[in-house]
Amino acid sequence: MRYSTEDVKGIFEKFGQLSVMVIGDAMVDSYLWGKVSRISPEAPVPVVEVTKRVNRLGGAANVALNLKALGAETYLCSVVGKDDKSKVIQDLLHENSLTSIGIFQSGKRITTTKFRVIGSNTQMLRVDEEIDTMIDKAEQIVFFNLIKSIIEAKTINAIIFQDYDKGVITPDLIKKVVDLAQEKVIPIVVDPKRRNFLNYHHVDLFKPNLKELFDGMGTPFVDFSLEKIRKAVRALHKKLHIPIVMTTLSDEGIFISRHLLDGSFSDHHIPAHLRSIADVSGAGDTVVSVASLALAAGFSDYEIAAISNLAGGLVCESVGVVPVDKEKLMSEIISKGL
Repeated sequence: MRYSTEDVKGIFEKFGQLSVMVIGDAMVDSYLWGKVSRISPEAPVPVVEVTKRVNRLGGAANVALNLKALGAETYLCSVVGKDDKSKVIQDLLHENSLTSIGIFQSGKRITTTKFRVIGSNTQMLRVDEEIDTMIDKAEQIVFFNLIKSIIEAKTINAIIFQDYDKGVITPDLIKKVVDLAQEKVIPIVVDPKRRNFLNYHHVDLFKPNLKELFDGMGTPFVDFSLEKIRKAVRALHKKLHIPIVMTTLSDEGIFISRHLLDGSFSDHHIPAHLRSIADVSGAGDTVVSVASLALAAGFSDYEIAAISNLAGGLVCESVGVVPVDKEKLMSEIISKGL
């Protein structure tokens, strides 16, 4: 399907009229960039001579950044620590014209930080600093009330659960938000992880990757087969009562499936586009951002998957976690079509 320049402008004009809430694990992606020219005399490891230090928004905060880059009004809701890195997150949000009204600071946690060492444009090491236990009951109540207050005060066109298994999203929080969203007729999109995988009942679009799909359904994944994927996805539809499941397949593209009201299924497989892959970090964040906007804008299942597929591939051409480039994505939709 080919789109004219005017068609594509229309897509992004629709995106720019939307407002999305992101609920999940916000992080700091902290980078040490440098060059490698020798091996350490102390151990058989490369020595990275640091030339640059960079902090970026990561996890659910990167989803918020992607949405903002695509023109949408965005509300990030997360729990961080009362520490230096929480200030980094809030400063980065403000630098990117994102509000921090949905950020809850807890004295019982630290702010999740992923330290990446990049030597000669290659990621050589990652060190994680985090607490991944679930927020306690008292904090769940405070956090849900914060989310509810924003939903009631603002116009929200879609809600994303961006789950990184760091403890911000709990089964009780999921149920309360889903109930509230159904009451307000707000679609919910989920990027899941293993711990809460089977707790997302009655959401609108569920976006696991291939490993998450089979791990979550307790099925061993042996080799790539569309028929096996189709079988696992249909079981997931029925188990969680989800109308749309969109599974990212890495270099095999995206598979999107809908459970129709008459009990039948409709699905599409969109192959990946040939690219020079530099880094897959953050591709899932981009895919779920685009999918949520496309869903809220009323696009077809095929369009949701095809535009998300292009966007996810595009960010893989950059090193590190970066938001999608709106202009490049517009050009790709025009040149490659859907």
